[in-house]
Amino acid sequence: MPEYHYKCRSCGNRFSLFYKTYAEFDAAKPVCPNCGRETLSALIQGVQIAAPNRDYTKMSSQEMLSVLESGDSRQVGEMFQQVGGTDPRLGKQYHDATQKLLKGEKIEKVERDLRHNSDAE
Repeated sequence: MPEYHYKCRSCGNRFSLFYKTYAEFDAAKPVCPNCGRETLSALIQGVQIAAPNRDYTKMSSQEMLSVLESGDSRQVGEMFQQVGGTDPRLGKQYHDATQKLLKGEKIEKVERDLRHNSDAE
């Protein structure tokens, strides 16, 4: 649920309001819960910027190696997903490992699970 932050220009009170939909926010006439006035300024508390998508399929082998060495499991999972996609020839283990990495599981744990599953077969 989006949170909107305000500061009252009359009394200086800072507060937040929550709205379920943008239409509800748009129709609202917020007032200061401290003094009841409508003299409010909207505050920006934080901004999230989506990271640009990387095209791992156009990376050199050296760039791919640096992604693997980064230790960022989500990036490695994204790379595996882009490069391998849903190709069934890569097998269930590849796709399962990719999903685990995308969820943020540690690379070391995914590797251990792969070794354990290979030993069990």
